[in-house]
Amino acid sequence: MHTETQSNFRLHKICVLIPTYNNAQTLEQVINDALKYTDQVIVVNDGSTDNTSAILEKFPNLRKVSYDKNRGKGYALRTGFAFALAEGFDYAITMDSDGQHFAADLPSFLNVLDENPESIIIGARNMDQSTVPGKSSFGNKFSNFWFWVTTGIRMDDTQSGYRWYPIRRMRNINFFTRKFEFEIEVLVRSSWIGIPVKSIPVKVFYPEKGKRITHFRPFKDVTRITILNTVLVFAALIYIKPRDAWRSLKKKTSSKSFESNYLTPPKQTH
Repeated sequence: MHTETQSNFRLHKICVLIPTYNNAQTLEQVINDALKYTDQVIVVNDGSTDNTSAILEKFPNLRKVSYDKNRGKGYALRTGFAFALAEGFDYAITMDSDGQHFAADLPSFLNVLDENPESIIIGARNMDQSTVPGKSSFGNKFSNFWFWVTTGIRMDDTQSGYRWYPIRRMRNINFFTRKFEFEIEVLVRSSWIGIPVKSIPVKVFYPEKGKRITHFRPFKDVTRITILNTVLVFAALIYIKPRDAWRSLKKKTSSKSFESNYLTPPKQTH
């Protein structure tokens, strides 16, 4: 156990949140690696049909949320956030259960806490590695582009599931997506209410072709993501961008009024 990291997790009310669905072959190792840094780990079993339940029974002191029917990664994350808040946590670091994330990067998120206490921090992967599947690289660029269109923010990796969330700050956002597209919705809608979105570099592991388990369904999930992006772009054009322009105008007007009333020296009379 890394005692300093463990202390920081407790001090700042941070948990590690691991959503999982049919990743029994990697889940136990992912949990064990996370437990080296903190015992404040929550696993959400999103209706797994393999031996995930048996693996979780090996960790009697682990915080667990389970339900019978698979509902999607977004639903699992939203459920995990609600559970973490009820448990008294203010922050959650999410890790995928397929083994692509390294628990050794957990302290990197804590290192930027003081400067970014209310930000979402994305663990940005090196997508130029030769082991990164072509469809993942293309999908990430696609997501990055639409995130920029809807928020004006440029990011290198908007699809990474390794993230720091200020869940206490986000608690009043009513999210509506339940599948993979949630990880886009949460970034866009959080940025719209003023939560900064930033990134730090993290390592990533991709097994060789044929050995990686993925639950991403190209046609259905790309369709969902496309529909979501269409809705978000429409909302940005109709409401968010005009709202931000109006706020900027009011701020400039207020600033000029202040300068005129309080900073301009009075005229001298003779």
